[in-house]
Amino acid sequence: MEASKRRLAGDTARTATTEEVKDLRREARDLKECVADLTLESRLLKKSIIADGDDDA
Repeated sequence: MEASKRRLAGDTARTATTEEVKDLRREARDLKECVADLTLESRLLKKSIIADGDDDA
């Protein structure tokens, strides 16, 4: 009963295999690259919108 209470509370630790750790690290790296790409794209779009709005007339 106590073990299931801990499991429900999220207090248990699970040992991950080396392959699982490698996969998680690879996935984290890929996600960070994706966020970086999207951030750069967003900044470029914002700059192009601002530049298109410049009227010297």
